[in-house]
Amino acid sequence: MTKPLRDAHRHIGRLPVYPFYGGPAISADVTARATVKELIADLDADGIERALVLPNYGVPDPDAAFALNQLAIEAAQSDDRIRCGLWVSPKPTDSARNDAALALAGEDGVAALKTSFLLGGHPTDPECLEQLDKVFATAREHDLTVHVHTSPGAASDIDQIGTLVERYARDVRLHLVHLGGGMSGHMKLLGGRLFDWIEAGMQVYTDTSWAIGFAPTWLVQEIERRGVGHDRILFATDAPWGDFAGEHARLSAAAGDGELADAFFHHNFSALYG
Repeated sequence: MTKPLRDAHRHIGRLPVYPFYGGPAISADVTARATVKELIADLDADGIERALVLPNYGVPDPDAAFALNQLAIEAAQSDDRIRCGLWVSPKPTDSARNDAALALAGEDGVAALKTSFLLGGHPTDPECLEQLDKVFATAREHDLTVHVHTSPGAASDIDQIGTLVERYARDVRLHLVHLGGGMSGHMKLLGGRLFDWIEAGMQVYTDTSWAIGFAPTWLVQEIERRGVGHDRILFATDAPWGDFAGEHARLSAAAGDGELADAFFHHNFSALYG
């Protein structure tokens, strides 16, 4: 019998071409979906019964991601299987854009606020604090989860993102994507921080998208050893930047087909995103 699947991290929208890293202008999001109809077709093909859908982002043009908030809301309001997150920015230069995005936080289907430091800003920069406080205050007011990118080094490193956990996660749910981000992030998060934060009462969650092969197995071992964390891990594809087949295979191999798999692939999504 096929277990029900819920995807806690999938994007909608195509990004404009951009000359990343000094190279020619490219479109790397080759499986990105520009319409709700295309997105739903992907959910059907992958057997995803519920999904959290977020605006696609990654091009250093603030309007590119903010403009997709309405498309994410359209997706959530067109199909009851979908909940959406709204793109917001930590950068003070995006204050007016954030105000417009946060004004949509009460719309039907909105379950999260999504931010990243890949496009600028820093979790410990005093100039970003006003926008971060605004984002987390809105999440608190509307009972939303804040969804934050992690990756090795610079402002997205778990060393830096962890300051958001300490500052906000006692009373706002914080979803750290990518299991801390890469080799160093996995080691920092699974080596203790995730479980220490949970035991300290922090409302912190993570997903296994982009996880290096060893990490899901170690994650399961640490959950069993520490006795906490089974209810904080979510399956996610991060499509179009990740792929369903690979993400599903890695987590399935580690979690097996019992209660832990039910939590990762189904129940934890329900608890976090409805």
